[in-house]
This record gives sequence, C-alpha cells and structure tokens, in this order.
Amino acid sequence: MKLYHITNNREGAIALSDIPVVEYLDLYNDLKERMSDVRYHIGHYFATEIENGLRFFLILLDDLGSEVLVTSFIPDYYSEGLASLTAVHPQFHPFEREMHELYGIPFDSHPWLKPLRFSHDRRDKNSTMDSYPFYSIEGDELHEVNVGPIHAGIIEPGAFRFICDGEQVLHLEIALGYQHRGVEGEMVRTDNRLRQTLIAESIAGDTAIGHTTAYAEIIEKFSGVEISKELSLERMIALELERIAMHLADTGALATDIGFQLYQVACEALRTVTINSTQAWCGNRFGKSLIRPLGTNHPLTKAKAELIAKNIADVRCRYNELREDILESPTLLARFEQCGLVPKSEMERIGGVGQAARASGLLRDLRFTHPSGYYAEMTHRPIIKQEGDVMSRLATRLDEVIQSAEYVEKLLASFSPSKAMPLPNYNSDLKGEALAFSLVEGWRGEICHAAITNSEGRIVKYKVKDPSVHNWLGLAIAVRSEGISDFPINNKSFNLSYCGHDL
Repeated sequence: MKLYHITNNREGAIALSDIPVVEYLDLYNDLKERMSDVRYHIGHYFATEIENGLRFFLILLDDLGSEVLVTSFIPDYYSEGLASLTAVHPQFHPFEREMHELYGIPFDSHPWLKPLRFSHDRRDKNSTMDSYPFYSIEGDELHEVNVGPIHAGIIEPGAFRFICDGEQVLHLEIALGYQHRGVEGEMVRTDNRLRQTLIAESIAGDTAIGHTTAYAEIIEKFSGVEISKELSLERMIALELERIAMHLADTGALATDIGFQLYQVACEALRTVTINSTQAWCGNRFGKSLIRPLGTNHPLTKAKAELIAKNIADVRCRYNELREDILESPTLLARFEQCGLVPKSEMERIGGVGQAARASGLLRDLRFTHPSGYYAEMTHRPIIKQEGDVMSRLATRLDEVIQSAEYVEKLLASFSPSKAMPLPNYNSDLKGEALAFSLVEGWRGEICHAAITNSEGRIVKYKVKDPSVHNWLGLAIAVRSEGISDFPINNKSFNLSYCGHDL
C-alpha cells in the first residue's frame, strides 16, 4: 500500500484525494524505523476535524533527497489510545501534546503528555496555567527557582522552573502559552487576505519577513501561480536582511550578558544600519508591508538597491573586524566555550532546526535541503559547527552574517529593476479541497505553514510552526548540569520566540 504522496517544496497545492489515507499502525511501524535515519524530520503534524471525526496529516521532510512526504490517517477509535511516536522518537512530542490538548486524543506511552499552549479551544478547560503539572524532584538539598511568567527584558510571558542542587541546574522545565493569541483561528475566521497577511506579519515580530513569505507562498501554491524570478530575488534579499539584523542583535545581546558593552554598542549600531536599509525599502524597519502574495507594493528600485548594497557592504566590513576581535577575546571565549552543550545526537532526537542545530553539527537548513524561490537558483553553503556550545551558536551567527551580506551584495550587483513587477493580488481563486505547505528558512530556523481548503476554495485549516517549537527543549537540555548563572547566556544563544510558540 502506498503510504506517502511524494512532492517537494517547489510544487503547488496537493489535492486532498491524492494524499493517502493509511492505517495508523502501518504508518507507526514505518515511522518507527524511518525516523531512525537522520535524513528525515518532521515538517508538520496536525489533526483537523472532518464530518466523522478527525483526519491527521503528517508532512515529513527528507533532507537528503529534498523530497517532502505527505500522508494522513483517520482512526476510527481513540478509547485505547494511539501508540505514541514520541516514545520512540522524541521530536514528535510537541505535535502529539498539541493534539491531545485540542482533541483529547490519548497517545499511549507518551512520556510527557502535558499541555503545549493552553489555547482557548483546548478540550479540558480545567487545565490551566495555574495548575500546570511541573516536574518535581524530592530531596532535602534541592530547591526550585522560578523565573517568569513575565520576561524581565522583552516583557513576553513564559515560565521557567529550575530544580537546582546548590547552583547546579538538574532540570529546567519551560511552560509557555500565556497569551492565547489564537493566530491560527484568526487566519481561518477571515477571508480577507490582506488581513491574513497582516496576521502573518505578527506571528513573530522579529520574523515578519520569514512568516509572511511562508504565508504568501501558501496563497501562491493554492492559486497555481509561479511568481517571477525578479520577485523571488527580492524576497531572498529581504530574508537575508532579516537574518543579518537578528544575528547582529543576538551577537550584541550575548556580549551584554557578559559585560562587553563595547561589542554590544557596535552590534546595535550595525543592526540599525541594516534595519534602516529595510525601512528605506518599504517604510518599516522590520519589513512589514514588504512581502505580499502574488506581487509587491514596494518593488526594488535602482536607487534603493544601491543604498542597500552600500550599507550592507559597510556592515559586512565593520562586522568582520568585530568578529575577529570576538574570536580572539580570551575572556569571551573562556565564558562561552564548553558552556551549554547540546550534542548532535540530542539535536537529532528532539528534531532541532536552524542555526542552533547547525551549531551542534546537524545540517538543518532549508536553503540547502529544500530550496524554493530564488534559493533554488543558487548553491547555498550551510555553515556548520561541531561543539554545540554557546560559542558555537555565536560562531554560527558570526559566519552567517558575513555570508548573508555577501549574498545580498552579489544579488544587488547584478540587479536591474523590473518594469512589470505585479501588484499584490488578494482575490485570486484558490484550489479547492487541497493542502498546501510552505517551508522557509527564517533567521531562527525552519518555518512551516500548512493550510487546507474546502470545496469552495476557502481556507478552513491553517497551521503554523515556528522553529522555536522544536528548539525550546534544546535550551532545557543546554542548561542541565550548568550553573544557574549560565542560564541568561544560554537563553540568548538560542533566542527563541515566545509569541511564535504561543499561537
């Protein structure tokens, strides 16, 4: 029996009738073996309500073959539970936890079946943040340290509970889900695509370009329209500008946490130049209004291209000097090296993505493994480090800033304005009874959006996966056996999104 529909990140929407409906036991047995191979990891896994129950969809990524495997199943009973895939492959944990929370599905032998978000439409309304079942360890010499639920720096809600033996962290549990923003529900409640675009821009404010690009690609796939190379090129430039800006911010934040104010001020100055370049392009420093489905309101002009190229060349040159200083600073190296270790094997187990995974030697970079848009026209070289510590996560950023700046400069050097760049189209017909997904390598890592339409071509299900969903567990692993005073630099070295998780 055919288990999967095989496609890739560049193909259009898939008719629901083309997605196999398989027996769960057959799928479980296949995944139990298949997921032991590091070439596979989860793009998305979710359930949606149908007339006679639930239909589950799995989007599985083959990083070696650049293929995407899509399948589904419709179990006819839940009373005895579904065998938990998390029990054999931990990277399934957030997806099974969410489906249990929303639909009450019991996953038999799941080791950690706790609420993921406390969304307003959860099945058990008696399950609240006030009664969250934090893990505990008994011992006369142990104590707990609670941080949150409001982050002192960014004023976003998240609770961190440490179990410590003196200063040493034995366990960290991270509880998110305080905002109940209902992003996915809002994407379905409105048919106004401009409103949907604005919601996509707000999924994670520091990744406005990444998430809006994913949304735009969903609409374009449903519309059956392949956008021009010129528009794809502009989106790539925008994504790389966002990557540069946020890596600069993280470099500065890490410097701040160990008292290197000079490095922090230098990085903030360079970040300002970068985001001001984006503002000169579209009127917003974070790239809001820049990405739109099927077109653009802000085509890149020759004058703007020259300004961006000049600014980024300056940023690259100055940041490279700063990078060399950082790599030669004995105080900084002594603080960051061998701190917050996450081995490659652990990143594989939890399904880690993005620069944090690459810092642990795990090649997870959609620009290389599942390229789309203009990335498919070039050869990207993923930057991989091996040590998996705070220094490796910083060093990955140091090198990616230079690499992204070189990409932007190269693309702009051969840029010539298009005379026929289309305006956005918010009224295109969408393919009915279909599923579309988009995979975008944001600055933090792998973004996956997935949507389903009904027979009238209306979006009736919208699912968002921010890379943070994979990587929060990586942060918890990083601080084990570390001093609790090392938590801030470990936290900054991941820089995960609270709002990107709290959908």
